[in-house]
Amino acid sequence: MNINKIKMAMIMGAMGASFIANAAVVNQGSGKVTFTGSIIDAPCSIAADSADQTIELGQVSQVSLKDGGKSTVKPFYINLENCELTTSGPGKNNAVNLTFTGASGKDQDGRLSITGTAKGASIAITDGTGEVIKLGTATNAQTLQSGKNTLSFSAYLQGDGASSATPGDFSAVTDFTLAYQ
Repeated sequence: MNINKIKMAMIMGAMGASFIANAAVVNQGSGKVTFTGSIIDAPCSIAADSADQTIELGQVSQVSLKDGGKSTVKPFYINLENCELTTSGPGKNNAVNLTFTGASGKDQDGRLSITGTAKGASIAITDGTGEVIKLGTATNAQTLQSGKNTLSFSAYLQGDGASSATPGDFSAVTDFTLAYQ
């Protein structure tokens, strides 16, 4: 009987070791990291945090949009980095202008249309001086320096006419394109 007890102890010990080994491979969390981007032919890189942004305009009262009224202005920035510029001669590229594109309604004077349940307003984008940038129209050129540069812009929601805006959620998307000079 002692031999049976010894065999049984060995079998139990082996099973216990197998159980511990299997317990060590239990997934206690996992995830996935995806890297995306593109290589561009340009004198500056667009910082990752600038290439895809969300600007929260907040909860805007329809009263503030009445008769073409405006919401609070929200600044946003496009950061350029690793700029290696040529300041004169052929290949000069130390200035840049931007063109914002997106859906614009016929009565919105170049402003960005909103989608969603909210109606009767659109988004105005301004340059660093506060001048409204019409969609599809290049901004004034901004001079750059080697290294890092920050391009300043702002946006606000504006009522489209005399009647009040319809409450609801909205969103809008604009793309921007850089052109170096």
